Amino acid sequence: MKVIMLGAPGAGKGTQAKRLAAKYGIPHISTGDIFRANIKEQTELGKKAKVYMDQGLLVPDELVVDLVVDRFKNPDCEKGYVLDGFPRTIPQAKALDEALAKHNDAIEFAIDVDVPDSNIISRMAGRRACVNCGGTYHVVTIPPKKEGICDVCGGELILREDDKPETVEKRLKVYHEQTQPLIDYYQNKGVLKSVDGTRHMDDVFADIVNIVEA
Repeated sequence: MKVIMLGAPGAGKGTQAKRLAAKYGIPHISTGDIFRANIKEQTELGKKAKVYMDQGLLVPDELVVDLVVDRFKNPDCEKGYVLDGFPRTIPQAKALDEALAKHNDAIEFAIDVDVPDSNIISRMAGRRACVNCGGTYHVVTIPPKKEGICDVCGGELILREDDKPETVEKRLKVYHEQTQPLIDYYQNKGVLKSVDGTRHMDDVFADIVNIVEA
């Protein structure tokens, strides 16, 4: 089972990707995790990526794809994987398809967690993060036991800069310009499936399971 999770920032695709991976015993793969692992292990690909990251530059698509495809070689990917946050652009998607085709492989499902922008802005405005341990809460759906205090470590809970409405609007603008075209790309390839991400996360997950098991 080879799945790509799509959706705007705050749509909940990361949460669903982790649940899907856990249910089927396959890895949840994000490019951030891959970057950190390769840099920590000082692999050749990791050293190349670090050069760009240290300068505050985006890692080139070719290198990102190389890192992701290299991750697929690990034994835990034999039964499949769930990609989260990659690909982000059409060039990345095409490069990934070409790399997989060399191994007679292909993405089976591209699942779009669809949530309107207005829902995302209000949803993210309610998120709170612990300044100490990084734990996350939501003032409505996942409130801490004591307002403003982390349940785990007792740290202060704050509204992160990237969760503020004006920042979220900018992130959504970038998403619609760069990543939204992926919806059409995978639609044309016949692998796109869409779920209503505005409902309870358990209902969204049930829809995703129905899709991959159909």
